[in-house]
Amino acid sequence: MSIDGKLDARRFSGTAADVEDLIRVGPLHELRQRGCMVVAGHGHVIAVYDHDGHVYAVDNRCPHMGFPLDRGTVKDGILTCHWHHARFDLASGGTFDPFADDVRAFPVQIIDGEIWVNPSPPPRDPVQHWSTRLREGLEHTIRLVIAKSVLGLQTAGADHRVALRIGTDFGMAYSAGGWGPAMSILTCVANMLPHLADEDRPRALYHSLLHIARECSGQPPRFLVAPLPTGETRPEVFKQWFRHFIDVRNAEGGERCLCTAIDLGLPAGTIAEMIFAAATDHRYLDGGHTLDFVNKALEALDVAGWDRAEAILASLPAQLAGAERMEEANAWRNPVDLVALLEDAFARLPEALAGARREWDGREALVETLLSAEPGEILDALLAALHDGAREVELASAVSFAAATRIARFPTSNEFGDWDTALHTFTFANAVEQGLRRSASPELVRGVLDAAMSVYLDRFLNVPATRLPKPQGGEPEALLAELRDLYDRQQQVDEAGQLVASYLGAGGDAGRLVAELGSSLLREDRNFHTIQCVEAAVHQHELLDGTEESGLPLLAAARYLAAHASTARSQRQTYEIARRLHRGERIYEDEETAPL
Repeated sequence: MSIDGKLDARRFSGTAADVEDLIRVGPLHELRQRGCMVVAGHGHVIAVYDHDGHVYAVDNRCPHMGFPLDRGTVKDGILTCHWHHARFDLASGGTFDPFADDVRAFPVQIIDGEIWVNPSPPPRDPVQHWSTRLREGLEHTIRLVIAKSVLGLQTAGADHRVALRIGTDFGMAYSAGGWGPAMSILTCVANMLPHLADEDRPRALYHSLLHIARECSGQPPRFLVAPLPTGETRPEVFKQWFRHFIDVRNAEGGERCLCTAIDLGLPAGTIAEMIFAAATDHRYLDGGHTLDFVNKALEALDVAGWDRAEAILASLPAQLAGAERMEEANAWRNPVDLVALLEDAFARLPEALAGARREWDGREALVETLLSAEPGEILDALLAALHDGAREVELASAVSFAAATRIARFPTSNEFGDWDTALHTFTFANAVEQGLRRSASPELVRGVLDAAMSVYLDRFLNVPATRLPKPQGGEPEALLAELRDLYDRQQQVDEAGQLVASYLGAGGDAGRLVAELGSSLLREDRNFHTIQCVEAAVHQHELLDGTEESGLPLLAAARYLAAHASTARSQRQTYEIARRLHRGERIYEDEETAPL
């Protein structure tokens, strides 16, 4: 802000009361001679400029990366920072470049020829400011702005859901291709946040929001269809319609049917059942990704709120309709026709589900069958478990555990890409189980059987199966530190599994281990699959808490992380710059400022 010096000299009398809370800069004639002066006070370092007969004052730290603005250049009322050429309106502090930020401007007074700066500019709402900046960072895919915004929101006391909802709204607005990996990553992070250390939570948000920005970059906006002008309200009719449209690969019809069901206010459980039924009408869609996407979209609503159901769930029909169906894939047809075996099992499923649910103790035997038997025997064992009173989620849990075991016992002699084959089975099985816990239905139980067949198909990825490590003793904190250091080296797969087994065997706190795995995950420029693996493993660990099996999913995740470490860490570097700037640390160093 500026005030003409001559006018101010007439207006102010120069009493002590006038300047009590102000910072003295110096004589006006000295500033006009020097062009710029720097003063400090009240926690600020302020650059004061004389330009075209007016006096201006702005924070001397460039809001981009902290370069001293008094070393910049002023021309035509524009202040340019010389480090990255960010430009600012000298009068207001507003930036012309989205990668920077508005620099704070301070009111100036001229009293009896002396310049005084008011170090208390009008306050701004920090949550609103950083929310706006986060949207701008997403719109322009600016990593540093995204990181700064997340840190700013945290300091302002904003609930983490503020950033998650901004990311969700942006991701859904520019998702013409439908729900994608970035939105699943955002939801995985939302699920992981309670398990992370305090300092890792904004880092996790930054990683996930950056994935959103990159996936949406250059994408056209997505426009929702209007609901049908129909008087039909029967849930079973909408379920029939939706499954038909997906079956014939008519994504547009499926989307309008779904939007209408949501607009009519059908219960959330009914909507979930409708989508899961369509996702299991065909086998193991897109290698398991499609049903996992459905589950993640529903989990996103748990965070964002059901008022966003139409925008979020309407992104699914394109994926459901266009997905590859495994009945069309050779591996599911030859040398054993798994699809035919599944169809026969589905025909027997209603009878198996008709019996009363009661206490069932066949889990251990079922897991062994899943890992070692032939497909027909596996399906018979699953149906027999239901006949014996096993609940649907107990069946799903056994399959999820078997899938996690494939990763825990994955030998490094396999082709590297096969890690993801085993991972897809695990995340699919986990998604089916989470779906059944949300909204159990006979249609979704088919997904349990699909997951079991995928576990069977992965059998050769455990030949020879790596032995599960036995605890070797040690002090838990030392073992945790060793695990942390291990992820700085490549292909320490078996070593990571051994450390986890020893840590848990030594009585180490599982919560600390989960937080450490999350921290190690965030040190890297992680891809979709690695984030999926850790999040699903933590889910399974929670569900098995208090049992002897609870450590195996974490062991599997530790091995998978080690197989995919270490990677490039550019995202981490950007976040660390933002964190240092947020703390007020100096990034720029030269001969005058560098420590000796």
